[in-house]
Amino acid sequence: MANILVVDDELGIRELLFEILNDEGHQVELAENAAQARAARQGSRPDLVLLDIWMPDTDGVTLLKEWATAGLLNMPVVMMSGHATIDTAVEATRIGAQAFLEKPITLQKLLKAVESGLARKPAAAPVVTTRAHLVPPTLAEPAASIMTMTGPVPVEMPAHHQSFDLDVPLREARDAFEKAYFEFHLAKENGSMTRVAEKTGLERTHLYRKLKQLGVDLARGKRQGV
Repeated sequence: MANILVVDDELGIRELLFEILNDEGHQVELAENAAQARAARQGSRPDLVLLDIWMPDTDGVTLLKEWATAGLLNMPVVMMSGHATIDTAVEATRIGAQAFLEKPITLQKLLKAVESGLARKPAAAPVVTTRAHLVPPTLAEPAASIMTMTGPVPVEMPAHHQSFDLDVPLREARDAFEKAYFEFHLAKENGSMTRVAEKTGLERTHLYRKLKQLGVDLARGKRQGV
């Protein structure tokens, strides 16, 4: 888990990045301009900063240069923009930015940039861990046996996952299977809706609606992912 500062003047971008990074287990602080970013940098000492280039008061490159000049650029900074030129990206990298993300930002590129940036932190600082390392070792069965699985799913699954009443209407049997299917993936992915959406091939909004319809306990999945 890392402390990540997101600096962007667009509310929608801030909310999206907060949701994704928070879902990955990170602590996320938001700033909508350079003034708020300075205060957050001073107060929370972030492990990584996602910094938009085009902002109304002070642009991201100027803020990056300000931090570098003052000796405050001791955390990875990933620049973001939908309109920056190659020259701007090169200048930001020269000043000290770790990477550059072009908007619209895809989930895969965001998570890769965050992981790469945090991996460059000193050994004593928090780093991104693999999902296997995030699994609590003392979870009660049967959740523990599901969450520590790697590779193909074994045939010997917990009874509540493999036992279905087939002497019921097809719709009820299908709903029971789908509920067990989603509960399995929620447990396996530590309650991460982002990962479950990727694994099941569903859009997040559709996934939320489906889980609510099936009566899946989302809070339970989050508790297991703590």
